[in-house]
Amino acid sequence: MNKKRRSAFTAGVVALALIAASCGSDDDSSSSTEGATEDTAATEDSTATEDSTATEDSTASTDEMAEDEMAETECESPEPVSLQLQWFTQAQFAGYFAAVDQGFYEEHCLDVTIVEGGVEIVPQTQLANGDVDFALAWVPKALASREAGANITNIAQIFQRSGTLQVSFVDAGITSPEDFAGKTIGNWGFGNEYEVFAGIGQAGLDPATDVSLVGQQFDMVALLEGDIDAAEAMTYNEYAQVLEAENPDTGELYQPSDFNVVNYEEIGVGMLQDGIWASTDRLNDDPEYRDQSVRFVAASMEGWVYCRENVESCRDIVVAAGSTLGASHQLWQMNEVNKLIWPSENGIGFIDQAAWDRTVEVSLNTPNLDGDTVLSVEPDAEAFTNDIVEEAWDLLASMDFDLSGSSYTPIEVTLEPGGE
Repeated sequence: MNKKRRSAFTAGVVALALIAASCGSDDDSSSSTEGATEDTAATEDSTATEDSTATEDSTASTDEMAEDEMAETECESPEPVSLQLQWFTQAQFAGYFAAVDQGFYEEHCLDVTIVEGGVEIVPQTQLANGDVDFALAWVPKALASREAGANITNIAQIFQRSGTLQVSFVDAGITSPEDFAGKTIGNWGFGNEYEVFAGIGQAGLDPATDVSLVGQQFDMVALLEGDIDAAEAMTYNEYAQVLEAENPDTGELYQPSDFNVVNYEEIGVGMLQDGIWASTDRLNDDPEYRDQSVRFVAASMEGWVYCRENVESCRDIVVAAGSTLGASHQLWQMNEVNKLIWPSENGIGFIDQAAWDRTVEVSLNTPNLDGDTVLSVEPDAEAFTNDIVEEAWDLLASMDFDLSGSSYTPIEVTLEPGGE
């Protein structure tokens, strides 16, 4: 229960208890005067008047105590904290925008500033440098930064599954990483390519000699124009871009049947992606920051639950927040992002040890073109914790939220040309 809700509940209980005690006293006084003389009745009337006045005074006093109680426990001034996004405003981050829009952060006594990301912004570095209080980052990228000295901790794993794909036209004949051999394969770099290399390695191919790897812009133009055979894409973003494009042979939008998709999660090399990261030092040394972390995670969970149940509303919230992508694209994105979160078998935010271990294993054993791996040593025990998540669940326990989404069902989305 957050501070505002707890204060109102506490004050109400105090008021009811005191009023009940006052009523009980009146009943006892009345029963003791049965059979009294007229003088006694007069006295009783006087006493009743005094008792009535006393009750009114007591009630007034109770109201004042309730107000005082609320004044002492209610959040008078939300605490400012900041969240660094990985990318520009879009439904990938809808739960956080919804938590602002719906007042969930404010109810947990937080005033959250959401900081947009971009190509040159490294969220975990912003966090490690103290420029923001929390950051969203893919686990392998953040662990690489942690190994390089960024003292940060994953406190909530929001995305339970990887959303990375390799997309190609059907006539290219690419249905698995084994088919990458002799092909031109696009990737974004900036740490987004780890699963591509993992797929190549799983297929027994040498990324330096068996595959032509090329840098790809954060769009699908190179694929659509035939410059590459397969493009890296996210289920919730770039894959939608090809389905929003016109097929010049038909004059209609491309269909899923026009493409082959390699899903890195499904072939066993998916790596954990969007998680909430916090400062390790501040978690250990600053009780106020640790408390803020619990409340921030709890309110963020409320935001994601809201977006699970209100897909179109969250689309609208993101569009209003300044997304440069169209409404149908954002609805698609919201729907696909929900699929990466829900169901959360262990509860939203929980960091599954098996998924973590797989991400670490791939990071330790997948060489890039230079023969280097993402990590050179195992992360230490402070790289992640489920303590914050579990305390956040406790805060939400009285609100009867479904934090696993076991019955989650995605909606159907119709994409419009250009994602409009």
